[in-house]
Amino acid sequence: MNYQKEMEKSIEKLCGRTPKLLLHVCCAPCGSYVINYLSEFFNITAFYYNPNISPEAEYKKRAAELKRLIAQMPVKNAVCYSEGRYDPQRFFETVKGREDDTEGGAHCMLCYEMRLRETASYAKENGFEYFTTTLSVSPYKNAQRLNSIGGAVAREYGVNYLYSDFKKKDGYLKSISLSHEYGLYRQNYCGCVFSQMERAAAQLRAGTAAPL
Repeated sequence: MNYQKEMEKSIEKLCGRTPKLLLHVCCAPCGSYVINYLSEFFNITAFYYNPNISPEAEYKKRAAELKRLIAQMPVKNAVCYSEGRYDPQRFFETVKGREDDTEGGAHCMLCYEMRLRETASYAKENGFEYFTTTLSVSPYKNAQRLNSIGGAVAREYGVNYLYSDFKKKDGYLKSISLSHEYGLYRQNYCGCVFSQMERAAAQLRAGTAAPL
């Protein structure tokens, strides 16, 4: 399925309405393009819910960059910020037994579901018509799996999931350009301790960096 076209069809059906969208945001660089794009059609609340991110200082740094981006980026419709609970233990319990998977493996799918489920729950409780995530803007994220999880969670909670693949139409390249424009901090690992260790090991094998 072409999820970009599915999203465009959903936007066309709005017929000029500007509904509330809860946008799960993993970090400011990924959020930059998505917020810039979707704020033309929705009133967005950027929902920073990422208990997978370690250490806590990294989590706080990414949160601060997202808030700065929202404050500085000119948008057509309102963009607000909301932050979920930072509970790393929930992440470790979610992926227990899959810690040795490589990035993109089963523990990532469990992490996606954890974050999308929390986003859907928040959307339901707070009267949002739609929810979605910025995660698909990354070329390292599986859009098909993300949308499959998002659709299943949407049916469970009774909130519309905005199917999307934000890397389409040069979305990822545009996110890099916007990151440079706003001087955003671009992290060198996905967020969890497992991706951090995997990236450090790869850099050591290539002789490009010291251990993290």
